[in-house]
Amino acid sequence: MLKDIQATGKKDTRSGFGDGIAEVARTNPNVVALTADLAGSLKLQQFMKEFPERFVQVGIAEANMIGIAAGLTIGGKIPYTTTFANFSTGRVYDQIRQSVAYSGKNVKICASHAGVTLGEDGATHQILEDIGMMKMLPGMTVIVPCDYAQTKAATIAIADYEGPVYLRFGRPAWPIFTKEEDFVIGKAQQFSEGTDVSIFACGHLVWNAIQAGVALEEKGISVEVINIHTIKPLDEEAILASIRKTGCAVTAEEHNVIGGLGDAVGQVAARNFPVPIEYVGTQDTFGESGTPDQLMKKYGLDVADIIAAAERAMARKKK
Repeated sequence: MLKDIQATGKKDTRSGFGDGIAEVARTNPNVVALTADLAGSLKLQQFMKEFPERFVQVGIAEANMIGIAAGLTIGGKIPYTTTFANFSTGRVYDQIRQSVAYSGKNVKICASHAGVTLGEDGATHQILEDIGMMKMLPGMTVIVPCDYAQTKAATIAIADYEGPVYLRFGRPAWPIFTKEEDFVIGKAQQFSEGTDVSIFACGHLVWNAIQAGVALEEKGISVEVINIHTIKPLDEEAILASIRKTGCAVTAEEHNVIGGLGDAVGQVAARNFPVPIEYVGTQDTFGESGTPDQLMKKYGLDVADIIAAAERAMARKKK
């Protein structure tokens, strides 16, 4: 039952990245960290303390950081680039496309402060298009973990994954409800089995999806909640197995509904088993300044929004 899933505390997912990169560096001497003047924000303090010779402070020069990282892979290094998600993607998309994706370089692009939960910094920093941008790049793996533990596990796992990776995480303290061993690249994580509606979520919206599922179960609705932490390669088998049982779905993401998880799930359904799908995400808009909670509510990313979407999807199925 979804109500049995309990949070063991709260911690920001960026701290999961910071702890993960320090841990993997202790066993893998090829791991190198680069940052564009945001070492503190990306929680690199422990890595810098233990491995100062493997840390590169590039300064506010994100394009240079991507180029340096691509070069480091030629010598067998595994570079992790770090800055805010907006600067990790939108500012340096050309460099990522040409020097990393097209060249197939083993660069790990690690991006914090994604989505509206960045909060008060406002629209210029709250990128909501990055999942779409990165998953369109051939050969790029895209991972959006849901909590501290899963972000730590993903950070460790990508060191052994050959090829370019985009790892997206966030700023606010968030409930911790997974175990590190639950994470496998490309394998969806199922939290419940249901027959009435499927809810596919990623990132911070996974916890909200679980809470929405609890409320729906209290109404007698059988809900299947699945964490699609790897947007690409997508676990199509898990998606199809779920929608064939439930006959309708909701996708939930802290990202524009255009180009993100919802589009990916919708394509799988359209090609194989078309069902009614409702999309929870930002609706073709930029963000604004506010607290994370205020912005989640304003932009339709709250628990109540997922509940309403599930009810709409089920109503469409009946028609």
